[in-house]
Amino acid sequence: MNISFSSFLPRRALMAGAALVAALGTAQAQTSPGLPLWELGVLGLGVSQQAYPGSDQRINRGLALPYLVYRGDVLRADRETVGLRAIKTPTFELDVGLAGSFGSNSDRIKARQGMRDLGTLVEVGPRLKWKLGSAAGGNWQAKFPLRAVFDLSDSFAHRGLSFAPELVYERRSQGGWRYNVSVGAIVGDSKLANTFYGVSGTEATLLRPAYTAQSGLVGWRLGTSVSRNLTPDWVVFGFARIDSVSGAANRNSPLIRQTTGTTFGLGLSYTWMRSTERVSD
Repeated sequence: MNISFSSFLPRRALMAGAALVAALGTAQAQTSPGLPLWELGVLGLGVSQQAYPGSDQRINRGLALPYLVYRGDVLRADRETVGLRAIKTPTFELDVGLAGSFGSNSDRIKARQGMRDLGTLVEVGPRLKWKLGSAAGGNWQAKFPLRAVFDLSDSFAHRGLSFAPELVYERRSQGGWRYNVSVGAIVGDSKLANTFYGVSGTEATLLRPAYTAQSGLVGWRLGTSVSRNLTPDWVVFGFARIDSVSGAANRNSPLIRQTTGTTFGLGLSYTWMRSTERVSD
């Protein structure tokens, strides 16, 4: 949703595209014209994150997978999305793409023991990007993704809708470092809220009373990422994020055990092949 309750992958392969593109959002963050039409390489990534927003336990994952970047006029698999770019103007861009998040085994999460697992989630839907211009030495843009959420681990069962507006600042330093800072919120419908915070009567215990989750604010998010080319083919990158459920619609759910949590990761990518054909973006 990038709930990316953002996290990343699956069972774990359809999600490889979405996950790697999310990671390559850092590794491939370039704004200069003349980029290759396609790139093929491999990426290693380590991530540590909350099991879900409001959880007091963490999940650690490591990945080593191939990636593909394709910068077609309509078909896109790049640092921003995996899917279709429907509209592009100097100010606005509309695309339809994928995002995803890791699942977690409820037997390993004390607050959810005996409950249904949080499966690997796939998000599909449109996103509007609004380029706000340059200031403070960098570029500003607002993003408005609206996506349907499906559970890859449960035959693509529908898990609800998410809306995740985000304000992003991007800059490249003279020393070659690329970085961005973002702030945003996640809003979900009642079905998505119950996926994370609902407790049915059969799942209730003395320490975990039954709870019906409400639609509304899931949480707030503040993130940053950095990357740098070590050589034309090798890129090192890192990212960090703070998630907060302060003021969230389901702050009283028995599954919420702490108000704030962090996600961070470090990775390295290698571009094995790239096209000689160049495109403007």
